[in-house]
Amino acid sequence: MQTIASPLDMSAWSEAERTAGRRIALVPTMGFLHRGHASLIEAARQRADRVILSIFVNPLQFGPQEDLARYPRDFERDRKLAETHGVDVIFAPTAEAMYPEGFETHVEVEQLTRGLCGASRPSHFRGVTTVVAKLFHQTRPHLATFGEKDFQQLAAIRRMVRDLDFGIEIVACPTVREPDGLALSSRNSYLDATERRAAICVPRALEAARELYAAGERDSLRLVAAARRVIGDERLAHIDYVSVVDAESMTEIATADSPALLAIAVRVGKTRLIDNCVLGRDA
Repeated sequence: MQTIASPLDMSAWSEAERTAGRRIALVPTMGFLHRGHASLIEAARQRADRVILSIFVNPLQFGPQEDLARYPRDFERDRKLAETHGVDVIFAPTAEAMYPEGFETHVEVEQLTRGLCGASRPSHFRGVTTVVAKLFHQTRPHLATFGEKDFQQLAAIRRMVRDLDFGIEIVACPTVREPDGLALSSRNSYLDATERRAAICVPRALEAARELYAAGERDSLRLVAAARRVIGDERLAHIDYVSVVDAESMTEIATADSPALLAIAVRVGKTRLIDNCVLGRDA
């Protein structure tokens, strides 16, 4: 396994692999890898001859009061996990290499990113799509894997790829969860023991809405109310949003006809947690 820091060296490596007829997969991450990332690597490994794992904590997707400085980092731990799961190259550029002095160009998916997380994090998705566009150009993959836990991010990247003719296959991978249902996230490391127990209200809220949907309920307000009641019973949890949206456009819908996404963002202590489920689809 190689580690490459230079975008130019990364592009040269990918060009040589493409010339040799090999299929390349990219797994974009911000590091501090867990089993969720491992599942993305495994999905990439199944579909490609070469797997690139990018590790880059992207400053453009953090707001002024967000956790860029304290975002968890452990490159040696990440390197071991990547090697164990068959990664061929870790691409780990610096912020200076990605955004040299004078950088002023951004990629933005406008309508799709306005609601949900975009409402409280207005510059977040512009940072995501900008860095992913750069990573796609630098690594030149045939496909890239993304997790469904960040469903709005996944939808934005799919739209960017389609609108700008990237010609890259986007592979969506199911959310990986702890035994008690909490979605795996690098930010879970921020939770203390009491907050970790409180965080279980999020998957429980999803399950309450799923059960109501399975019983025949399609009114979005009633589904949202069921989820909010569960979260409301947890004193440490503070709701950012609970919403039922169209799973492609991310716009709110009054009736949860398929495909409908129930999306949740909650703060437990100082930690913001997001989760979702596609209603009508098995968990």
